[in-house]
Amino acid sequence: MAAPLRLFLVDDEPPALNRLQDILSDCQDVLPHTVIGVAQNGPEALTQLNEQHADVVLTDIQMPGMSGLELARHLGRLHPRPAVIFCTAYDQFAVDAFEVHAIDYLLKPIRRERLTAALQRARDLAPPRPEALAQLESRARRYFSVAERGRVRLVPVDQVLYLKAELKYVTLRTRDAEYLLEESLTQLEQEFNDRFLRIHRNCLVARNALTGFERGQDDHDAHWLALLDGIGEKLPVSRRQAHVVKEFKRGF
Repeated sequence: MAAPLRLFLVDDEPPALNRLQDILSDCQDVLPHTVIGVAQNGPEALTQLNEQHADVVLTDIQMPGMSGLELARHLGRLHPRPAVIFCTAYDQFAVDAFEVHAIDYLLKPIRRERLTAALQRARDLAPPRPEALAQLESRARRYFSVAERGRVRLVPVDQVLYLKAELKYVTLRTRDAEYLLEESLTQLEQEFNDRFLRIHRNCLVARNALTGFERGQDDHDAHWLALLDGIGEKLPVSRRQAHVVKEFKRGF
């Protein structure tokens, strides 16, 4: 006999969580499971799931701060990765879910039969692909997720000063620390175009952290250096991106 499914539930509305748990209780005889935890937002869910493994995460999509789609992208960094079932009151997400062939969904109000079928499929589904989730999400992430000592750590996007490509990684710098991302700088630029500015082929800086520019000593590739609030490090501006200095003076 297969082990009971380990489920984790995420919804910002307590009545919705309670209803989901009630329906799950009605499914117990058909599909043995245990609810290992609940959370009302994405960061809280990820904190708990760093400590205990879930086979399936059932999450609302429309939540303040971090959507269920963004949460699923961060869950993809867990090992092993849980399967994800989205819960939504909006059927346009249901269509998208089927198109990527990697996730399931429950349309609210959730029905017992539909929930049982989704959980049975989730047992066999591969975890959602990050690129598929990125296609479903219409807004930029609020957080980056980085692996740190076997855990997944969330770094708020608004705390990031710059993103610099180095070999196969991207260094993410805040005022207090550095982290490594396994993401493409080009894709990050596309996702966060309104928040980060390219100053070099290997570097994006946060627009709101940029305080000015000064002349550099090296006149080969970088004759301007970008100054960022909160750190003493000065970042080279390539000749190709030198136009950002004039744009900064004009207030972009």
